[in-house]
Amino acid sequence: MAPEPQDMALNPRREELLRALARVRMYAAGLEAALDPAHAAFTGKAVWVGPVARDFTAELTGRRARLRVLTQRIVEDLENELRATPERVARPSAAW
Repeated sequence: MAPEPQDMALNPRREELLRALARVRMYAAGLEAALDPAHAAFTGKAVWVGPVARDFTAELTGRRARLRVLTQRIVEDLENELRATPERVARPSAAW
């Protein structure tokens, strides 16, 4: 038998996941943009030239992309966990 609506309460795990997701999204925005200034400097004007400079720029571009992918993966994992967590749960019994 399913619990009656009055026997249901907000799921504290879901509430914590919502708070965590909000914090992670805030940090993710900063992480995703962390390498943007360096990337812009090295891909905009010729501040450094030659084969070593090209290798550095390629590595910087790759690390920037990888950082963004991994950051988004963290956000997606939390979003998936949130979707899998019920909004309401049965209230714990007060009787011992």
